Amino acid sequence: MISCADSRVVPEIIMQAAPGDLFVCRNAGNIVPPFSQANGGVSSAVEYAVEALGVRDIVVCGHSDCGAMKAFSNPSALAKMPNVAAWLRHAHAAHSVVCSAYHDLDDASAVRALALENVVVQINHLRTHPSVASGVAKGELTLHGWFFDIETADILALDGETGRFVTARDRTNLPVALAATPRLAAADHVHVRTNAA
Repeated sequence: MISCADSRVVPEIIMQAAPGDLFVCRNAGNIVPPFSQANGGVSSAVEYAVEALGVRDIVVCGHSDCGAMKAFSNPSALAKMPNVAAWLRHAHAAHSVVCSAYHDLDDASAVRALALENVVVQINHLRTHPSVASGVAKGELTLHGWFFDIETADILALDGETGRFVTARDRTNLPVALAATPRLAAADHVHVRTNAA
């Protein structure tokens, strides 16, 4: 689970998990930088989780009243924090979506929309990581986009088919952002050798 560092968002409590049940990576804004050759903590955690631990589900979990998203929306608040500002640039695509596609939002609604769109953007960044791309292509890895509403304790789950978040009433049958279904884009256009050959 990749979640925000906000102390009000505790993945183990949200998931009702015991110690050792979850592999958690927390950071400001639940950011997943796109893959690059430069080493980074989130990238290393993702790679380790998929390759060494055999993780089959990755959840990117944003939340309501997110301080990181508020800061991103108010660049002057980051004037004395250049490292934080640089980190939050990974949410730029989400900010662009909100500015261009959402209209007439008050400040609180704009921050909420930004936090939701940020989950979608970080899922897309996650897909650029080779270990994730391979796991998805083999049908071994499912990606989930969640949004935790602190005020109500509701979880909204991203439905990859509709592109919208839905309230998770039954946590046993949640929609997924990207299901674990084998996807070999070139399979119909190249000779695929099987192990039996």
